[in-house]
Amino acid sequence: MAFARACSVALVGVEGVVVEVQADLEPGVAAFTLVGLPDKSLVESRDRVRAAVVNSGAEWPQRKLTVGLSPASVPKGGSGFDLAVACAVLGASERVDPRSIAGLVLIGELGLDGRVRPVRGVLPAVLAAAEAGYRQVVVPEQTVGEASLVPGVSVLGVRSLRQLIAVLNDEPVPEEEPVPEGPDPMLAGLMVPGAGVGTGLATAPGEGPDLADVAGQRMARLALEVAAAGGHHLLLTGPPGAGKTMLAERLVGVLPALTRQESLEVTAVHSVAGILPPGQPLVSRPPYCAPHHSATMPSLVGGGNGLPRPGAVSLAHRGVLFLDEAPEFASKVLDALRQPLESGHVVVARSGGVVRLPARFLMVLAANPCPCGQHTAQGAGCECPPSVIRRYAARMSGPLLDRVDLRVEVEPVHRRDLLAQGGRGETSAQVAERIRTARERSAARLDGTPWTVNGEVPGHELRTRWPVAPGALAAPERDLERGLLTARGLDRVLRVAWTIADLAGRDCPGPQDVELALELRTGVSRGAPLPVGARGAS
Repeated sequence: MAFARACSVALVGVEGVVVEVQADLEPGVAAFTLVGLPDKSLVESRDRVRAAVVNSGAEWPQRKLTVGLSPASVPKGGSGFDLAVACAVLGASERVDPRSIAGLVLIGELGLDGRVRPVRGVLPAVLAAAEAGYRQVVVPEQTVGEASLVPGVSVLGVRSLRQLIAVLNDEPVPEEEPVPEGPDPMLAGLMVPGAGVGTGLATAPGEGPDLADVAGQRMARLALEVAAAGGHHLLLTGPPGAGKTMLAERLVGVLPALTRQESLEVTAVHSVAGILPPGQPLVSRPPYCAPHHSATMPSLVGGGNGLPRPGAVSLAHRGVLFLDEAPEFASKVLDALRQPLESGHVVVARSGGVVRLPARFLMVLAANPCPCGQHTAQGAGCECPPSVIRRYAARMSGPLLDRVDLRVEVEPVHRRDLLAQGGRGETSAQVAERIRTARERSAARLDGTPWTVNGEVPGHELRTRWPVAPGALAAPERDLERGLLTARGLDRVLRVAWTIADLAGRDCPGPQDVELALELRTGVSRGAPLPVGARGAS
């Protein structure tokens, strides 16, 4: 009996499980049996592996072959097991030394000609291998940059199975024919049609739209700055053409760059989802995701056949999720956001298993005041009946809006602001610098805690560990007693007040900071003075 083993990785959401691929050869009628809960794409690897081995110059064993994937209780799918299956078969037939592949983690799809094709999810797969104690991985040449992001792991990139056989046997590595000019068909495995290609991708600094393009809108610009500095969710309400979408599109341009750990988290999600561009192994800027209002619940929170796949909330992880025309979304779809808004992750249960996906994003909602959009516009006639307006506003439920820290009405742009020469507001670079300084202040205060921005700190911690100035909470306490503010709303006001104090360079929020936070929360003017940056925005 001939036996050999190799290792690969099965992805469950964005987390990996190391799978041992065992190959056993016994005398008998030539047959190839694959066991261990493989899906359809993995069952088809039998034909791919056989053709790849033969076309790589190796002899296919004419005996009874059984390949087992262990642990057998974990569902396995995809074509990334091809390379491990081929090496296990070659080890069992003694074409390569079984000891040389026993400690290797092999990830890659095989073409019929023996070439190794890239697959999705290489980064989370290598992370799982490193956590399991493996230190050597073999991946397709096109994904070496992605796999090399994991420290402490030796990465070997190969173009073909022939090259890998030569490396394992200490033979001269054959040269493969160069890829012809034009589009590389080998990269097709990294970008999945219909998976939202282009959705959630980040732009480089200075390449996106600039905040200086927005005319007027002092309060809306202030709310945008506070949202970016503290990680607060934002609702923009106003008539069509006032600039709600313009503001939301410029929010990602003022956010700080991702930390190393955040970049790895975002890159892992994008790699699994199949939207990581070739040649860009690491996402360093916050992503931006803006699904259409016809999006279904699985497309927003994650789902699909078998094991769930990342949805829009996960593609926007550590970035911005913009829901334009929010009342047009299905009510159940919007309410599905309540869990990830609080916890920073989403748990999706399907028949194929339960998956926990990261979903810590900054949400921006944009809504018209009524179906025609003219309910609050000055000088315009709104013909929507009051009952229609109420039903339209009720599409966003109270529990969802209670989780939104900032609610700002975007007023129509005045002619003097729109046509003023040289009256542009502050640029994204100027606002981003203030936000960076404010985040540094909050990070220093929160050092040693599991939180990094004010929007993540629980209200109990704010009230006990970081109390505000005496008497500063008089206004929100009155609103709480009158039923105008919930207990969660009071905590949100505290979070926003700390962010405003960080932007102003104060060590502790004062009454003016709390009043401004309450105004941004309720939309009711409290007479609080605007910060210097906001006053100069017009």
